[in-house]
Amino acid sequence: MELPVAFEQKMKEMLGPDYENYLASFECEAHQGLRVNTSKISVEDFSKISPYELKPVPWCPNGFYYEKTEKPAKHPFYFAGLYYIQEPSAMTTASLLPIEEGDVVLDLCAAPGGKSTELAAKLNGTGLLVTNDISNSRAKALLKNIEVFGVGNALVTSEPPNELAKRFPSFFDKILIDAPCSGEGMFRKQANMTKAWESNGVDLFVGLQRSILKEAVTMLKPGGTIIYSTCTFSKEENEQSIEYLLSLDDSLRIVELPMIDGFDTGHPEWGNTANEQLTKCRRLWPHRIEGEGHFVAMVRKEIDTAKPIHAPVMEYAFSKEKLSKEAEEFIRSLNYPFDMSRFDVQKERVFYIPKQMPYVKGLRILRCGLYMGDMKKNRFEPSQSLAMFLKASEYPNVVRLTVEDDRVIKYLKGETIELSEEEEKQTKDGMCLICVMDYPLGFGKLNRGTVKNKYLPGWRWM
Repeated sequence: MELPVAFEQKMKEMLGPDYENYLASFECEAHQGLRVNTSKISVEDFSKISPYELKPVPWCPNGFYYEKTEKPAKHPFYFAGLYYIQEPSAMTTASLLPIEEGDVVLDLCAAPGGKSTELAAKLNGTGLLVTNDISNSRAKALLKNIEVFGVGNALVTSEPPNELAKRFPSFFDKILIDAPCSGEGMFRKQANMTKAWESNGVDLFVGLQRSILKEAVTMLKPGGTIIYSTCTFSKEENEQSIEYLLSLDDSLRIVELPMIDGFDTGHPEWGNTANEQLTKCRRLWPHRIEGEGHFVAMVRKEIDTAKPIHAPVMEYAFSKEKLSKEAEEFIRSLNYPFDMSRFDVQKERVFYIPKQMPYVKGLRILRCGLYMGDMKKNRFEPSQSLAMFLKASEYPNVVRLTVEDDRVIKYLKGETIELSEEEEKQTKDGMCLICVMDYPLGFGKLNRGTVKNKYLPGWRWM
């Protein structure tokens, strides 16, 4: 592979005698990975039903390598949200962030959602995840992944960081910044990235990263944690970006990250301040681990009693519209402990709002809380996102299909499916939850053995 001359020279200077090993890594195949959605299935249970031969990713307890010949995006378990396909190095960041149940968490540059879906799984339905991408088109892909994973406690936004900072001063317990970067770690996987590197270099991204970090610090609670990552090797975008972050607030301290076999430390000599604390950061090089490479650093904001704490963020403003009788009956039929005071009706659409949800009016929002469905004349139409949120045991009328059943793919393609006489006896006419094994795929409407397909058209198997 032909690398930019300026990039080669820089890497030779950084790696010294290890440069030849780095160069040799381009002769190796890129590594394929998937991460189990632990909010839907445990790693142990997934390993029992996995159709793939999996090898653990050392730095991510629910991450696995799979063979290149496998096609996990063409399996019903993928559509059921049981796993996310993710480059193994990229699993590091969300895996290392110490999420506690009840945390209010921000993923600031989140699309397409690989890290957000892991943050949501670690929250386990508690607290709040605000997941944001400045690009509206990319944020739509982010929303889909959030909903496939069955996340109900999220606010999905598409705002520049400075707009979020105005609204959410000192609001977040944890902030993840997987920063836009020059992407040097993607050269092996995406050869066209070298042309983008030659066009943009690193300076463009250094400016972007610093503008993001400046806003992120103001949104972090005292006692809170920021984790920062890139998929590049540039010292300007890594060690030097962390030095800039530390310069923004005297109360920020670098946190030591685990040293897993094959990881490298951060390098103080690649910074501008000779700060030995930079060794607490971690570098992943493609010639030392089975992955494309990454940089990760974690910083905590210490509580300073001398500094005033910002006024609390305003609470969510509920509309005055009420649930219809049909919507309320449907919700009460579910075997899930919904707080009936937390439903919000916007025109005909019903949303379940998590307790920590802030005031959101004026923001560009793609989703606020769990979209339950639509109130129609004399009926309630449940949403695809609700189907993905629920477990089979939480819905009163379920059709379970085996993985091998041809009707699973038919259903995912949007086709009508037929039930056997035995299945029809076990299922009532009306709205039913279609599952592969015990894992929901979506809704259908059963009438005399025929299931009218309600699977979301934009998600269909192609």
